[in-house]
Amino acid sequence: MKVTRPTNLGIGLQKFFHDYLPKLRGLSPRTTQSYRDSIVLLLKFLATHQSKTVDHLDLDDLTAETITQFLNDLESQRNNSISTRNARLAGAMHTLTRFLAGLHPQNMAALQAILNLPFKRGTTSVPIEYVEENEVQALLASIDRRTISGRRDYALFALMFNIGARVQEIIDLRFLDLRLEPPCQVRLSGKGNKVRICPIWPQTARLLRDLRDEAHAGEKSDSPVFVNRHGGRLTRFGVRYLLRKHIKAACRDIPILESKRIHPHSLRHSTAVHLLKAGVDFATISHWLGHASLDTTMRYARSDLDLKRQALSQVFPEVLGVSSRRKDPLPEASLFEWLRGL
Repeated sequence: MKVTRPTNLGIGLQKFFHDYLPKLRGLSPRTTQSYRDSIVLLLKFLATHQSKTVDHLDLDDLTAETITQFLNDLESQRNNSISTRNARLAGAMHTLTRFLAGLHPQNMAALQAILNLPFKRGTTSVPIEYVEENEVQALLASIDRRTISGRRDYALFALMFNIGARVQEIIDLRFLDLRLEPPCQVRLSGKGNKVRICPIWPQTARLLRDLRDEAHAGEKSDSPVFVNRHGGRLTRFGVRYLLRKHIKAACRDIPILESKRIHPHSLRHSTAVHLLKAGVDFATISHWLGHASLDTTMRYARSDLDLKRQALSQVFPEVLGVSSRRKDPLPEASLFEWLRGL
C-alpha cells in the first residue's frame, strides 16, 4: 500500500484548524465550522479541476486564478449570491491565505495575489423579507397543538417571534438558560460567544414551562429545549423544514405567503421590524438582537414600507391641494399648521 506524504497544504490546514483559529484567534466553534465548510468546497473544486485527489493538493494549486474560478463556480453551480461569494472570500479564503503566507514566505507572491482579488459588486440588495402580524397568527394557528411535536413547534416559533433570536441561538438553548418566573427571560449565546438576556412574554414562558414539564427536565437541566423525534437537538435544517411545513399550511388562510421567501431568519427580521414600528429606539433593538453595530439595525428602517408611509404622512400633503393660481393669502391658522408639520 502506497503511503501518501503530507503536503505543505495539508500540514498548513491542520495547524490552521487545530491551533490558529481556536487557540490564537479564539474564534467560536460555529465560525470555525463555517470556515471549514468553505475550505471543503474549495478542496473539492480544486481536486476536480486539477485532476488530483484531495490528499495530493499542495500550495501550488492555490493561485489567484483557481480561487477566481472557485468563486465563479459558487455563483454558477451552487447558486450562491454575490454577498455569499464575497463573504467566503473575505472570511475563509483571506484568513487561510494570510496564515499560509506566514508559514511559507517562499509562496508569498502567489498568496498575495489571492489577497488582492477584488470583491464583486452586486446589484442593489433585496428588501428584507418578514411576516406581518396576521401572517404570524396564521402560521401559529396552522400548528396542531394536540401532539407533542405540535406543542414543540408552537413554542419554538412563538419564542423566535418573541425574541428575534438567530436559529443557532434557539437550537443551542438549554432549560437552564430559561427563567420562567417573573421577570421571565432567556439567556442566549450569540455570535462570538457573546451572551445577552432577552425578556419574554408570560404567554411564551407558559409554553416553555409546559415543554419543560413534558420533557421531565429540571430548571437546572442542560438538556436542549427543542429536540427532534429521536430526542436529539433540533438542527438548523430541521427548523427550516418545520417552518416551510407550517407556512405551507398557513397559505390556505393567507395566500400571499406563497409569494414570500420565508426562512427562519425572516422571523428575526419580523421581530426587528415590529419593534421598530412600536417605537423602540435603534440602540435597544440593536442590543436586543445582538447586532455588532447600529448600521445593521438601520437596515430595517430602510426596508419597511409602513414606516415610510408613516414618515410621509407627517409631511405636509395638504400643500398639494392648494391651486397654484390661488390669489388669496394663506390663512394664518393654516400657516401655523403647516409650520408645525415641518
